[in-house]
Amino acid sequence: QVQLVESGGGLVQAGGSLRLSCVVSGTIFRFNAIGWYRQAPGKQRELVARIDSSGSTDYADSVKGRFTISRDNAESTVYLQMNSLKPEDTAVYYCRLAERYWGQGTQVTVSS
Repeated sequence: QVQLVESGGGLVQAGGSLRLSCVVSGTIFRFNAIGWYRQAPGKQRELVARIDSSGSTDYADSVKGRFTISRDNAESTVYLQMNSLKPEDTAVYYCRLAERYWGQGTQVTVSS
C-alpha cells in the first residue's frame, strides 16, 4: 500500500522560509514523478512543482526562483524548499505520486 506523509508546514512571516517533506511508503517512489500541489481557501488545487524520476523539474510561474523541489530516492522523500514566502503562498500543500496517490496535506500560513 502506498502512503504519503507530509510535514514541515507552519506559520511564517512574509519573506521567511519553510521546508516541506513528503515521505512515501512502498517501493514505487524512485520510478515515478512526484509533485507538490497547493489549495488555498475557495480556490482550486494547483500544481506548484514537479520532479520526474530522472530529476527534471517544473515549476508554476508564481514560485519560480523562490521554491526548489528535490528528491532523495534512498529515503523515498521529496522536499519543497520555499524561500521569500508571500501571503499568497498560504494554502494546504499536498504531495502527489504518479499522478495518483495523495498525501493528507500540511498547512502553510504566511503572515504579512
